[in-house]
Amino acid sequence: MAETPPERLAGLQFGFAGHIRDPDRQAPPPGIEDRRMQIYRRLFFNNISSLLANNFPVLRKLYDDAAWQHLTRDFYAEHRCRTPLFPEVAKEFLRYLQDVRGVRAGDPPFMLELAHYEWVELALSIDERELADEPADPGGDLLQGQPVLSPLAWPLTYSYPVHRIGPDFQPQEPPTEATHMLVYRNRQDEVRFMTLNDVSRLLLGMLGDGAGATGRDLLLQVATAIGHPRPERVVETGAAILRDLLDRDVLLGVRTG
Repeated sequence: MAETPPERLAGLQFGFAGHIRDPDRQAPPPGIEDRRMQIYRRLFFNNISSLLANNFPVLRKLYDDAAWQHLTRDFYAEHRCRTPLFPEVAKEFLRYLQDVRGVRAGDPPFMLELAHYEWVELALSIDERELADEPADPGGDLLQGQPVLSPLAWPLTYSYPVHRIGPDFQPQEPPTEATHMLVYRNRQDEVRFMTLNDVSRLLLGMLGDGAGATGRDLLLQVATAIGHPRPERVVETGAAILRDLLDRDVLLGVRTG
């Protein structure tokens, strides 16, 4: 049965896209001058390469131009994106590293964690949620009331110290202790980063569980978790942590209603 015009068009489009993505293994559609195809090959690839370099600036600095082009080409050729939106390409690259690429010779062992750390900044910057929409009283008592954690505050744990990685620091083995970070967006729409100690890490984890406990009860739970012999001392220290988190817009206040 002869192909219909829509089928011929679809075949041409698939062949064109396949060649653009992987010109070394996919032949171009017949009848198109290679000089013209080269324009498209260069345009599409350079757009993706530049976009990824802007989204993952630290990771980009770890590669020379040839190695970066090779990594970009691997992603471009091997991964099927689930979205046509440019702001989501970084998430697709992260999905590629996690689900498709795996660990390959020459890849830094911290690649996935570093890429995730860099992606989080973009993800928070384009998140459409607004802190003003969250029901919370910023003037409430953080110890007696139920503190409200910002939905734009993400506690994260990494095996590698991702916030320190760069061209001059590339650990090949993870340290004995994990790195605990908080990445958040404040009311000025600025994305900020901070490292967490044991108390703040446990406290944020409990706040994220949405148990609805008061700030004091949460801090007493933290004291139990770390085996502190003087729980009231943890409450005193924790009260200052709660106030600091409120000032940073990590906490939005206490629950209302």
